[in-house]
Amino acid sequence: MTSKLASHIVFVLCLYLIIATPVISRGEPGSPPPTRVEMVVDTLHGVFVEDPYRWLEDGSSEEVQKWTKAQYEYFKKYVDNYPPRQKIAKRLAELLSIGFVGAPSVRGDLYFFKKREGKQNHSVLYMRHSLEGEPEVLIDPNLFSKDGTVAMDWSFLSLDGSLIAYGVSASGTENSTLFIKRTSDKAMLPDTIPFTRGASVAWLSDNSGFYYTRYPVPGEVPKGDEKYYRWVYLHKLSDSWKNDALIFGRELDKTAWPDVSLSPNGHWLVCTVFWGWSKSEVYLKDLNQPNYEFLPIVTDLEASFSVTPLNDRFLIRTNYEAPRYRVLSGRYDVPGENAWTEIIPQRDQILNKILVADSNIVVSSLKNASSRVEIYTLDGKLRREINTPSLGSVSSLSGEWDGHELFFGFYSFNKPWTIMRYDFKTDALQQLDQVRAAIDLSNIEVKQVWYKSKDGTPISMFLVHKKDIALDGQNPAYLTGYGGFNVSETPYFSQSLTLWLEKGGVFALPNIRGGGEYGEQWHQAGMLDKKQNTFDDFIAAAEYLFRESYTSPEKLVIAGGSNGGLLIGAVVTQRPDICKAAICEVPLLDMIRYQKLLIAQLWIPEYGCSDNPEQFKYLYAYSPYHHVKKWTKYPAILFKTAESDNRVDPMHARKMAACLQAATESDNPIFLRAETRAGHGQGKPISKRLDELTDTWCFVFISLGMEI
Repeated sequence: MTSKLASHIVFVLCLYLIIATPVISRGEPGSPPPTRVEMVVDTLHGVFVEDPYRWLEDGSSEEVQKWTKAQYEYFKKYVDNYPPRQKIAKRLAELLSIGFVGAPSVRGDLYFFKKREGKQNHSVLYMRHSLEGEPEVLIDPNLFSKDGTVAMDWSFLSLDGSLIAYGVSASGTENSTLFIKRTSDKAMLPDTIPFTRGASVAWLSDNSGFYYTRYPVPGEVPKGDEKYYRWVYLHKLSDSWKNDALIFGRELDKTAWPDVSLSPNGHWLVCTVFWGWSKSEVYLKDLNQPNYEFLPIVTDLEASFSVTPLNDRFLIRTNYEAPRYRVLSGRYDVPGENAWTEIIPQRDQILNKILVADSNIVVSSLKNASSRVEIYTLDGKLRREINTPSLGSVSSLSGEWDGHELFFGFYSFNKPWTIMRYDFKTDALQQLDQVRAAIDLSNIEVKQVWYKSKDGTPISMFLVHKKDIALDGQNPAYLTGYGGFNVSETPYFSQSLTLWLEKGGVFALPNIRGGGEYGEQWHQAGMLDKKQNTFDDFIAAAEYLFRESYTSPEKLVIAGGSNGGLLIGAVVTQRPDICKAAICEVPLLDMIRYQKLLIAQLWIPEYGCSDNPEQFKYLYAYSPYHHVKKWTKYPAILFKTAESDNRVDPMHARKMAACLQAATESDNPIFLRAETRAGHGQGKPISKRLDELTDTWCFVFISLGMEI
């Protein structure tokens, strides 16, 4: 035995004794449930990587389930005994009764829209036979199950609106089964297709079937890889899905993510293949020439391409040689790059989305992380700009390529969901619908500020609070962020956030690097080996709030979910002094092993992989689980996860909670709340949301010592 190995074994044994020592009771809320240590040491690229809680990765283990239940009971005892709990729950129930309304999708004289009202768990899909017609219930997910844990994941209408394909899954798993309904008489067709998680569907123009994506049946691919290998199939109505022809994808790597779209006349099929969030490929097939293979349009360019196929041309939204995106036009007879024509050039704002309606190009853009809407002709001439408030978000652009109407949603921190309609014939813009909200938001101010990050980069941030706030450093503040996967954090409306604002809280949302608010360069500045920029930007946001006397570390709570959970994990391990409390939801925290579980190999282009020696270096440098330090005063932390999460494995939250409970020297508690029959957050019924939000806000108010 070498002296180096012997000394390492001694170190590991000492660490075992330290970690395994029972935590001394600190009074309320008492000591956490005991957690055994079973040290595992991996040698990766010459580095000893320790993992004392590897055994907590096995969620099917009876021991892990008992431990998780004990952790849940430990947390619930803490928040359930909080005297103002019922008052908080009552107010949250009132706020959650504020519903939701979505922009209509139009098919001729038919209008389809989603709306949730009162205590409904899920939005209902309605249909109108005219814009002023009486709404009819088409699909009501609230009838899928008694407890609301079965949800509708997605839906795709046929071109004439006579048929709709939609996905249904249980317990937040997102493991959808595809169903088909006829809209005229609400009759269900016999066709059902399993393994259609996150499906992309393109209906044939004659309604005889559709192209769609699904995942393999067990045994079709190597065991454990069933969550990969997303392929494109053709389904003909009334046929068994088991006989559906495989159209595209078998030759691709298992982590490829193809989507499908069709030109309105059904002549041209486009398959767009996404490789992470920075690159995509495009393939074209002439369906009038069935023996012709797919023709690659883009395969080797390091850029993102989104294609809108029309009958006589296709449009491309891309950041190729334009990090803030532009729009190109292509020809079917010569589809390659050399024949593309630029019709909307790159500008100072981020071209976020395009839609073709009334043979015009509708563009939704971001200017300093707030939305703008413009209308261009097909040859790129600006027709008009649709005025929207300066600090807000546009969503759900919809309209028919040959129709005369445009619909979109608009909302902000102090403005509930509002639906707008633009008529191309009359050039008139009107408010079509708005969520009824019995709350007064007139005293809520929304503004945008700028600060400098650690390296001097300017960062924008939204601040929301009452207009009469005192800048004395004593305001409770809630700082949240995401910073990844090219996702743009823009203003939004949140029912539960209203509770925080009513109690005098400050809400802060910075546009940190890794997101898409300022284009692809902004995204790439917060991914792979530059991920530390994301954390630095967030820390600098907190320091701005302190410097400008909005709050202080003793009054600050930080929060984030999923990739934002990674953000919070990194911040509390790098700067445990920066806040009083933290909420870390469905997080990634063990960045050395993350890619080994569930669908996480899809995220390697964003984060990297520890199997790669160079990528291991920077992953290990910030991986939160590996940077918990014994005898450190950590803030109060609530880890939130869900047993049915099929994206981020709950093992991250379990292992991190155990590690911090053993390490922290402060009196601040470390909790784990694992939700049953719930997933990454999608499809969660109001009843579960109410209980979860009540628990969360009780934790916040207790941690900050707020009077309720």
